[in-house]
Amino acid sequence: MSEFLLEVKGLKKYFPIKKGLFSKTVGYVKAVDDVSFTIKKGETLGLVGESGCGKTTVGRSILRLVEPTAGQVLFEGKDITAMSQSELKQYRKQMQIIFQDPYSSLNPRITVGGMLTEILKFHELAEGDAAEKRVEQLLERVGLRKIHARRYPHEFSGGQRQRIGIARALSVEPKFIVCDEPVSALDVSIQSQVINLLQDLQNEYGITYLFISHDLSVVEHISDRVCVMYLGQLVEVASSTELYTNPKHPYTQALLSAVPVPDPKNKSKRIILTGDVPSPANVPTGCYFHPRCPQVFADCSSIHPLLAGGEHEQRCLLYPESYPKGIKAA
Repeated sequence: MSEFLLEVKGLKKYFPIKKGLFSKTVGYVKAVDDVSFTIKKGETLGLVGESGCGKTTVGRSILRLVEPTAGQVLFEGKDITAMSQSELKQYRKQMQIIFQDPYSSLNPRITVGGMLTEILKFHELAEGDAAEKRVEQLLERVGLRKIHARRYPHEFSGGQRQRIGIARALSVEPKFIVCDEPVSALDVSIQSQVINLLQDLQNEYGITYLFISHDLSVVEHISDRVCVMYLGQLVEVASSTELYTNPKHPYTQALLSAVPVPDPKNKSKRIILTGDVPSPANVPTGCYFHPRCPQVFADCSSIHPLLAGGEHEQRCLLYPESYPKGIKAA
């Protein structure tokens, strides 16, 4: 059996652009463009990048909340993308998601207890008194009280609502959870509490996380490995320690230079990127990052680099291994 819980191979998600009276397809928005990575059991993989880079679409495509255009998602060796909806149902219990906005992801018309009970019944995990007891245990495990089961989502604070979202994901005893910006809508003091809760649950239940965020400080704290994403593609993949101490791709270097440093005497030199992020509907030729790259050179505009480099991978022509086969480095 593979050491990897999840293997993503060549994942693509293109959204058609339609125009005219007959809604003719005139192009595609390449939200996710040939993304591949693996996650080991019990590991946390961070996925970072600017808004609009496609990281949320990656998470939702893995769970088939949006249908991938191409590629494979292997969960414990089984291809999720090839399954029918009936076959996929049994895997829904093992693969869950925590959404960014804890309020809009909860049904305002149902009490918290009713929502969790409904999930337990749907997946045939518990009914009646057993379900009620299970709901109480879930709420207490995420730092709430059993009295909260009778309340509606609008009666909770943002941090409490996100704890409810975690309890909902936890209710079906999953092996893998996509954490889609789970703390970005919360106050800084609450963020640390939720992050610590996620880590405690991982240690207790052996859960594997894909942690999606634009906050590099949070990702450094929780992740074992980190993938950096730009314009639908991965541009750097490394262990958390290696990536934060030795970033190779100019885009990663720019992102890390913008992270606030707690010590005012230890100021890092900020790398300012020029220009705007290109549209995923009209990506640049060659390296997607070259119009904004401070280290750009001639080959960057015509040669599209490969993601290569072994344990520390980068997609950049500054490194000879990123050149496609048959093309020599300048």
